[in-house]
Amino acid sequence: MPKISAGILGTGYCVPERVLTNFDLEKMVQTNDAWIVERTGIHERRIAAEGEPVSVLAQHAAEMALADADVDAADLDLIIMATLTSDRIIPATACVLQDRLGAKHAAAFDLSAACSGFVYASSIATQFIERGVYRHVLVIGGETLSKVVDWQDRNTCILFGDGAGAAVFGAVEEGYGIRSFDLGSDGAGGDVLDIPSSGSLCPVTPETIEKRLNYVHMDGKAVFRFATKVMGRTVETSLERAGMQREELDYLVPHQANIRIIQAAAKRLHMPMDKVIINIHRYGNMSAASIPVALAEAAHAQQFKKGDNIALAGFGAGLTWASCIMKWAKEEKD
Repeated sequence: MPKISAGILGTGYCVPERVLTNFDLEKMVQTNDAWIVERTGIHERRIAAEGEPVSVLAQHAAEMALADADVDAADLDLIIMATLTSDRIIPATACVLQDRLGAKHAAAFDLSAACSGFVYASSIATQFIERGVYRHVLVIGGETLSKVVDWQDRNTCILFGDGAGAAVFGAVEEGYGIRSFDLGSDGAGGDVLDIPSSGSLCPVTPETIEKRLNYVHMDGKAVFRFATKVMGRTVETSLERAGMQREELDYLVPHQANIRIIQAAAKRLHMPMDKVIINIHRYGNMSAASIPVALAEAAHAQQFKKGDNIALAGFGAGLTWASCIMKWAKEEKD
């Protein structure tokens, strides 16, 4: 049986309508626009409306990706939803989407790897397709972090935003598509970025709510040190596994957590910043949605041409990291 090359057939994204600027945040917590921009590169972020769960954003992103791929939802074999802000603990948000999209033949599950989640999920989709088990896999990264952020904590509330990005994976022309992956974790750093009261270890109670333990807690300095160490390194590992040199990379699509982390990765890879896809200034850190939204925006703006070598790279709670190298398989649209 000939080897099947797996790649991206179509992409989509969705962000909420509401824009929350740094100047808006100045009225909520003790901070200011200049301080936020200097340290993070963020100018504004999108915030989901009340009653707007992650499944709504994910559905719009998925429908856009399916249309772009010219794939009917009924032809999907699997849906993987990467998120840490699922609609509910159960059922999986992927199952909610399976029903809403009309993907009646698709298996569905959620995946938890925080900001690395989209790349983790993409690695699973790739293997199913390469082995001929499935023909079409929908991968979504989506978050509504505004619903788990402590809006009294100026160290975290300035960072996060909401959104969803999606990609349809399938067979592509030989020599194109996914070339390699690097996935990793360091569970010893799990406590530096977490929601302390969110599961069976520390169930939500009136007491934990009073202590604000049901919101994101982060040791920013520890996360920054980890991220600057692993972001460029994981791309180097993926390049090595693909048998490529960093000079062969055309674009880097990084997790949009902090502009200084992105700049450090680009410097390590000797990549000019005009070859790095950046939207952090408009959306902030969207966790699992960060990479697929940036990828989809660039793809729909026709920044990529067929044959471009693209690296995706992320890091997140867990602690986790992930990267992949792909040769872009889609033709530019007229």
